[in-house]
Amino acid sequence: MITSLQNEKVKSWKKLHQKKERERLGTFLVEGFHLVEEAYKSDWEIVELIVEHDTNVPSTLEGIPRTVVSEQVFKHISKTESPQGIAAVLNMKSSEVEIGNHVLLIDAIQNPGNLGTIIRTADAAGFDTVFLGKGTVDPYNDKVVRATQGSIFHISVVSTHLQDQIRELKDRGFDIWATALTNSQVYHDVKPSERTALILGNEAHGVAREYLRQADAIVKIPIYGEAESLNVSIAAGILMYYIKQR
Repeated sequence: MITSLQNEKVKSWKKLHQKKERERLGTFLVEGFHLVEEAYKSDWEIVELIVEHDTNVPSTLEGIPRTVVSEQVFKHISKTESPQGIAAVLNMKSSEVEIGNHVLLIDAIQNPGNLGTIIRTADAAGFDTVFLGKGTVDPYNDKVVRATQGSIFHISVVSTHLQDQIRELKDRGFDIWATALTNSQVYHDVKPSERTALILGNEAHGVAREYLRQADAIVKIPIYGEAESLNVSIAAGILMYYIKQR
């Protein structure tokens, strides 16, 4: 059992909370029974389990290499307020780009909770792929992973150059929708085509002008109360389900 915070393995796990270290090693950390089991069921490669002393490991995870640590060590590497005593180091997976009929393009969304919720909703709505543009928060950030509730293991999430991706989608016959509050149509006045891609923009600045110029339709969600705008993850859910159900 590892009890020292100065142990080299403990230091290496702690460093996985940094994007540059995740990218250097090609691994990331997930925490909690649900996420660990979702990763396992989805055939993501688990490098090792990190288990707090006296934590019962589900039988499905037997056979995976594990390291037992003290409560102090686990709390040291944990990013949750109430740690469950189990975490895992996973290898990143090169997502296969699945160009079905519905894809999401993310332009510089920076809040981890927003991105994680959007990925989870895209999975629930049956979208095929989530493309992440420059300036978007790292999808392997621990807050993003937690907010996806395991959906990051079920749907293709791909970092890309949005300009090139939009061009490719147009060549494949997609209509491109972008969101904006001005110079836009109410979303339910626009009929989605069979193949529709939706661009969502940065929380403060919205979709960049260069992508708005490439859009076939610019849409908005009407505000009936006094709120200035909707949270981007809420807007994403409304629009994705509308597009999917047409």
